[in-house]
Amino acid sequence: MPAFNEDSTLDRVVRKLVALSLADYEIIVVDDGSTDQTVVVAKKLTDEFPQVRLFCEPKNQGKTAAISRAIRESKGDILIVQDADLEYDPAEIPDVIAPILEGVADVVYGSRFLVKRASRVLYYYHYLANKFLTCLSNILTNRNMSDIETCYKAFRREVIVPLQLQSRGFGMEVEITAMVCKTQARTYEVPISYYGRTYEEGKKIGTIDGIAAIWYILYFNLIHPFTSAGRSYVKQVNESLASKSSKFEG
Repeated sequence: MPAFNEDSTLDRVVRKLVALSLADYEIIVVDDGSTDQTVVVAKKLTDEFPQVRLFCEPKNQGKTAAISRAIRESKGDILIVQDADLEYDPAEIPDVIAPILEGVADVVYGSRFLVKRASRVLYYYHYLANKFLTCLSNILTNRNMSDIETCYKAFRREVIVPLQLQSRGFGMEVEITAMVCKTQARTYEVPISYYGRTYEEGKKIGTIDGIAAIWYILYFNLIHPFTSAGRSYVKQVNESLASKSSKFEG
């Protein structure tokens, strides 16, 4: 869970996560150089709930850096991204990870557009930008995804841990999608709700992030997969998935 100046919502998000009926889990909070009371709130939560772990970045580096740190610190077999701003309801996490637990998926995206559940009516231009980026990504990945910019992305450990994120800011959404689609990972989407925020309420993504996403879509689909790091990631994931499949069949 990346957190940057989310002292007004962090406590509620974590309590919703703790309330989930999950057998064995950890909540990794990465403070991304917050200037408000986010760290204070997070430290209180670690004292109250042993499953909450806090890591602090010395300065704000963006969501990608925070997620990268969380992945490195994680111990679980299934990893899912949860924002700290209450735009996504933690109560829906069991639905998102269900295809992985059932053994039919290696990656699951929670789509805000697949089949709409509760969804706050907000910025139409954001909707258009999201659809454009998803369409451009789909053309290059040859996947029929409906929402690559969603927060809720769940992974088997062997799919996401080997990926050394190279992008910045909010670029991880595009980078992860592009690289995962180069592997043999089985990817699913499930419908989720979306309780969006206005900029006045703290929404952070903006026009510059959208422009950067176009570059990242081109780079991580057309260039990075052919670098040594890109080839190594694809090979490692495919070998891990093949090994697990062989053990299962045996």
